[in-house]
Amino acid sequence: MLKITLKGLITKISISMMIFFSFYGRTQIELTELSPMPKRISNNAVCMAEVEGENFLYSFAGIDSTKFFSGISLSSFRYSTNLDSWEQIASLPDTLGKIAASASVVKNKIFIFGGYHVFANGNEISSNKVHVFDPKLNSFLPDAAPIPVPIDDQVQVVWRDSLIFVITGWSNSASVANVQIFNPFFNTWEVGTSVPNTSVYKAFGANGVVIGDTIYYIGGAAGGNNFPAQKTLRKGVVNPLLPTEIAWSAPVVLENFYRGVVTSDNVSKLYFLGGSSVSYTKTYYKMVQRTFYNLV
Repeated sequence: MLKITLKGLITKISISMMIFFSFYGRTQIELTELSPMPKRISNNAVCMAEVEGENFLYSFAGIDSTKFFSGISLSSFRYSTNLDSWEQIASLPDTLGKIAASASVVKNKIFIFGGYHVFANGNEISSNKVHVFDPKLNSFLPDAAPIPVPIDDQVQVVWRDSLIFVITGWSNSASVANVQIFNPFFNTWEVGTSVPNTSVYKAFGANGVVIGDTIYYIGGAAGGNNFPAQKTLRKGVVNPLLPTEIAWSAPVVLENFYRGVVTSDNVSKLYFLGGSSVSYTKTYYKMVQRTFYNLV
């Protein structure tokens, strides 16, 4: 079974252009509808990178509106924020389409991690590939060192524009507790302190951010019957002198949050957008009732 909600079979991108923080702690969000993508796509890896002062939005791989394994592709696209226009770029350099990959930017290079392939007989296999895209050259570079534990639907955050933390996620047949840390400069992997080996911490379809040296990730789905959506916010503090050491603390119970977007003000607030309260159904695109969580 495809582990996707078919979220956002996107025909148009609505990007939050501005978030204003008032002195009273309220949030006002202005949404602007922009040009449609060249095709409807979901469960794609998305990030933003800069080229000569202009921000570009990138989309890699995903599934189309057929909602079928044959609609999973390696197609990639680039959106110009200056021109409000899309263009198709080179496809991911893999042999078979995939979904549930994640993209991160370090030193203005894009790294696309993992994802999974779906075969005609319904079998699935998680990917260990790390594709590298150079926004300035507008082309792919040779793949980076493979992920030690193949992964998809992972939490992925960038620490100090230097290390990429790949946290929990799904590997072939189950959620895992692994924390895998990639160093783009040395093209090497290290093992970080695993999340606690419980269904509270292990998740796929969760999302997170890092503020300073603290990693936050929320929601996702747990393993087991029907893959129930989770409602916990987990926190891990990275030791800046030895980044492989992460102190995971007791989670905070909020509300179910599956495959939503998490961002922050980089100081003390987390913002949750979209997602679903139930895994595999009823995905929606709006601010959830709790627009932010104050960390202080």
